[in-house]
Amino acid sequence: MFAGHIGAALAIGRAEPGVNVGMFVTAALLLDLLLWLFVLLGWESVAIPADFVSTHQAQFLFPYSHGLLASVAWSVVAAVAGLLLYARSRWKWRAALLLAVAVFSHWVLDAVVHRPELPLAGAGSRAVGLGLWNNIPIALLLEGVVVVLGLYLLVSGSKVERGNAIALVVLTLVVMALTVVGMTLAPAPPSATAMAGSSLATLVVVCVLAGAFGRKRRPA
Repeated sequence: MFAGHIGAALAIGRAEPGVNVGMFVTAALLLDLLLWLFVLLGWESVAIPADFVSTHQAQFLFPYSHGLLASVAWSVVAAVAGLLLYARSRWKWRAALLLAVAVFSHWVLDAVVHRPELPLAGAGSRAVGLGLWNNIPIALLLEGVVVVLGLYLLVSGSKVERGNAIALVVLTLVVMALTVVGMTLAPAPPSATAMAGSSLATLVVVCVLAGAFGRKRRPA
């Protein structure tokens, strides 16, 4: 799931007008940013199975980025970062809580679509996952619903300037299109390293663009 995380971030960001929407997008994508960084560092791993072309599902070993315990810890880190970043704002606690929620929303959505591979604690602990990706049309429909909800909340009452809001809509729809292609038509990556590098670069670009387009009219 990629676009769905952005949709969740847009929905969560509606609750705090003082924070740049890009902060919530980055928070919602944090676990994947960590995953691909950790893969490149050799701390976690991804394997491309022989049936990738038919399933479009890689196999992950990612206790430090996507474990339940780790996700809670990263959510706390995001909350602390929010408190420090918005220390002088009267709504700092709300911003910190919402950033933590955005981070943890990633684990919740991934637990719905991944096969049982998200560990509850460290490596070797019980793993969970509802495996909705085994039914790609339903999984993409769910992701589309999350995206539409997030975009609706963005355009219906967000404090983002109109031009920037349109840019965020376009960015999210482009990501949704990439998600559909990636889960249906994309060929197998040439290697795990290539997959990690391209995925990390894509995530960074999306976060930077979301931050550029996510500025609010109301001063923070």
